[in-house]
Amino acid sequence: MQTLNLIEISDKLSSILNNAKPFLKWAGGKTQLLDELYKRLPSSLIQSGEIERYVEPFVGGGAFFFFLKRNFKIRESFLIDINKELIIGYKVIQNNVNELIDELSSMEEKYLKLSEEQRKDFYYNIRDEYNRQKDNFDYVNYNLDWVKRAADLIFLNKTCFNGLYRLNKKGEFNVPFGKYKNPTICDAENLIEVSKALENTEIICADFEESKKYIQKNAIVYLDPPYRPLNNTSNFTSYNEDGFDDDDQRRLAQFFKEMDKKGAYLILSNSDPKNEDVDDNFFDELYAGFIIERVKAKRYINSNGDKRGDISELIIRNYE
Repeated sequence: MQTLNLIEISDKLSSILNNAKPFLKWAGGKTQLLDELYKRLPSSLIQSGEIERYVEPFVGGGAFFFFLKRNFKIRESFLIDINKELIIGYKVIQNNVNELIDELSSMEEKYLKLSEEQRKDFYYNIRDEYNRQKDNFDYVNYNLDWVKRAADLIFLNKTCFNGLYRLNKKGEFNVPFGKYKNPTICDAENLIEVSKALENTEIICADFEESKKYIQKNAIVYLDPPYRPLNNTSNFTSYNEDGFDDDDQRRLAQFFKEMDKKGAYLILSNSDPKNEDVDDNFFDELYAGFIIERVKAKRYINSNGDKRGDISELIIRNYE
């Protein structure tokens, strides 16, 4: 087990390769687990400072990917997510970051001049238009309409309540307005860094099983699926229309076993059901034979304020 913490990483590595950080606030983001994930990377990788191939089948906000880009040379990356709106954001930043910055700067300038009531109207107008467009939007063929779609996504994320990304059963973004005094809607500096981080990266909108074609021996694969709800009150956020239920968790465990046979380095995070029920062995049984560790984390996203606080989360891997 590596014992370096995040401060020591900066001292150990000779240079910072990239300063990108997540461009969206994402429920379930891994910023607080970065130290624990880093300590569990293969020791050979830590020593070499290079990753030949990195695959992330549930990229989400990308906190771990951006962390690795800051600290390692990654020769090629494959970022996959089933959320088509999220993938639009990544692809626009990769291909048209300057146009995106122009669009967001204009939105920010207009928004910050408004009164709170006017901001609220502005927000709901953007949200309504965003939801109306989805049924007829071309999510397959990249074009400049994607720039406005990505800008709307980022705007809504930066100005909605609590920075949530939540969809209803119709697939509509339904988070209410957030009362922020001076939100940073256009973080141009970070968007440029994210664009640089996405060089030599393939971005794919697909179910996680599609990633198997990119996984090979010695690839680093980080699996961060939608967490299994600890209880009914914590299950209030959905990131796509279909959700991710226990059958999907079982499907993922089978995928994990198949990719283990390929010789890839696999590391997976998930909720620990023992926080609520010490006799719940759901993941212990699914991943029997692999290394299962429990680490401390904080729960920030919960509909019940009393349920937020220190909990344990699982980190599962297939290597020492």
